[in-house]
Parts: sequence; C-alpha cells; structure tokens
Amino acid sequence: MNTLDTLHSALGSLRANKLRSALTALGIIIGVAAVITMLAVGEGARERVSEQLKSLGSNLMLVLPGTITSSGVRLGSGSRNTLTQNDAAAIQEEVAGVLAAAPALRGSGQLVAGNLNWASQIYGITPEYMIARDWRILRGRGLDENDLRTAAKVALVGQTVADMLYGGSDPTGQTLRVKHVPFTIVGLLASKGQSFGGQDLDDVVLIPISTARGRILGQAQGRLQTVGQISVKMRDGADMQQAEEQVSALLRQRHRIQPGQDSDFFIRNLSEVVEAEQAASRTLSGLLAAVASVSLLVGGIGIMNIMLVSVTERTREIGIRLAVGARQRDILIQFLAEAVILSLFGALAGIALGVGGAHLLGHLADWNIIVQPLSIGLSVFFAAGIGIFFGWYPARKAARMSPMDALRYE
Repeated sequence: MNTLDTLHSALGSLRANKLRSALTALGIIIGVAAVITMLAVGEGARERVSEQLKSLGSNLMLVLPGTITSSGVRLGSGSRNTLTQNDAAAIQEEVAGVLAAAPALRGSGQLVAGNLNWASQIYGITPEYMIARDWRILRGRGLDENDLRTAAKVALVGQTVADMLYGGSDPTGQTLRVKHVPFTIVGLLASKGQSFGGQDLDDVVLIPISTARGRILGQAQGRLQTVGQISVKMRDGADMQQAEEQVSALLRQRHRIQPGQDSDFFIRNLSEVVEAEQAASRTLSGLLAAVASVSLLVGGIGIMNIMLVSVTERTREIGIRLAVGARQRDILIQFLAEAVILSLFGALAGIALGVGGAHLLGHLADWNIIVQPLSIGLSVFFAAGIGIFFGWYPARKAARMSPMDALRYE
C-alpha cells in the first residue's frame, strides 16, 4: 500500500465517524489554542518590559540622597540634599566608562497656558540629562549651556502636558507659566510612556537647572549647588556592578565618610531592576506555556483512548486485510496516519482559535498581544509529535494481531 492509499484509507475511516473524530480532536484544539494564547500574552508582557526599559534608559544608575544623622537622630532617606553638581562633574571625569552624569532638581507645581492649568512634575536639568535618559526631542530644540549660564526661561514639555494644555498641537514657541513665571516652550519631548511603578513619564516639564534653582524650585536647604539626583549613564559593555562600586567609593571620599559610617547617598542600579523584571516575565511566560501544555497532554491521551476503541471495533477488518496480504507495516502506518491526521486537524483548528482568542483577549483587557510565527510552528510540530507518540501503541497493537484471532473476533 503506497502513501496515497494509506492517507485515503485513514481519511475514509475518520470520515465514517465524524462526530467522534471531532470530539477526539477537541483536546488538541483546546491545547494548541491555549498554548498560542498564553505565549502571546507572555510575549506581550516581555514587549511591555522592553518598552519600559527604553523609557528608563539602558545602562543607567540613579544616585539619590541618603540618610543623615543629626544630634544622634537618623533622619529619613532624602531628608536633605547631600549631592551636588560638583559630585556629578567628578563622576563624569573620574569614573571610567561614564557617558553622562546628569544632575537634576525635582519638584512639582501648577502650569498655566491661557485659561487652562495642569499640575505636573518640574525638573531642573543640564543638557547631559537628555543623554543619560535617552530622551529625544520630537520638535524644536533641547537645552544648551547658554540656557544654563543665563538662567533662561525656556522649557521642554512632555506629551501629556502638551495634550492637557495645548490639545495635542505643537506647543513650541508658546508661553507656559510655571508657578506664575512665564517660560517659552522651545521643544516637545518624545513619548516615554510609563515607568515600572506606573508613573507617567510624559507628565513633565524640563527647565535649566539654574533657572529651577533661582526662580522655580528654590533652595530650601543645603548649599547652593545641591541637587536632588544624579543620573549616571554608562557606555555600552560597561560593568554596571563595578561602576556602581567606583561611584560609591568616589562619593564617600568626596563627602569625607569614614569607614564603617553609613553613606549619605544611595545608588539604584536600574539595570538590576530591568533584569529582575525580564526574569519575572520569562518565568511567567514559561509557567503559562507549561500550564497550557497540559491540555495538549490530555488531548493526546484522548487520541490514544479513541484509537484503542477504534482498533477493537475494527478487529475483523484488520484480520481480513492481514489475511489478503496486508503487511504489519501497512496496518501500523494506517493507524498512525489516522492519529497524526487527527492531531494536525486539531492543531489547525487550534491555531485559528488561539490567534482569534489572543486578539480578542488583548482587545477586551487592553493588553499588548504578540502572536509569534514560531509559537504556531511549534504548536503544529508538537501536535504531530503527540499524534505519533499516543497513536503508536494502538497502531502497534493493531499491526501485531493474529489474522486468525482477528477473523474469529465477534
């Protein structure tokens, strides 16, 4: 019996019991659909982490004010600005591999444009901040050294501020009052989205740090050059752990902190946060795929069960075929072909159901869904493998029947 005859015979047997064949394939259909949907959800989660990574900036560390002790009382983290612009300059010059060390002051306040107002985050920055945070200018220009030197009243605004105060139109050249001080908008920032904590990174106004200190945020305490944070961006390929140790050693030396004393700053390595998020995302994807794969296993068991029933029902047919010259290999291949066809039919139907279900889930839950061709190919491959694995025993049992015993079967 050639391959074409085998397939024709297998299809004929499956068509003779259409309902049973469809119910048998149902386990594979559900399994494949579940695997594709879960992998799409997991891939969407990884893509979301990747987008948040881009919004934060890669190879980035944040140096923040730490705790200080006053009269034996340890005050809370950030209770006093212990970092200065000179610290940022020292990090830029003395730590190997630093691409940019950007000091910044941070505050909040009311913004007014025409008859509209909006409360937003206000950052006083230097030009290096845009490099450190991988932030692009969508329209207009960025801040330059002349803006810092003259304490110019110019500002960059995020997408959220532009939407709230200017209806999403180009705000460059418009006047924006920041805490009652008029500023000219010179640039619109590209969208950053949300941080890992859910903060809207586009709800921000960036102004020169000299202007922020002198006119907007003031200097509530500490020396004139103190800052609220320093963003340190390392070059590609830099050892982030080693860089963190070097920055810590340099600042402890500059702040005259003795061995055994607590640092008056702390360093947050965002690369470690990103790696943790990505590891959690990979674990979630693997868990979802593993849970969904159980459905494939159940579907395979269902195929074995039905194929065993089919072998029993067709015992006399098997005996006749063996008696008229069919070889054991022919019987084996036919029953294996039936199992594989059932699995592949289930895989194709499962693919359609899985892709449709994934997009429906993404629409209803407002979740980023990414269906990869690789997951579809793997589903078909494993479905065929399940058909062979679980169909082997029934097919082997049919092929090894004795023709005389099979013909006498009632």
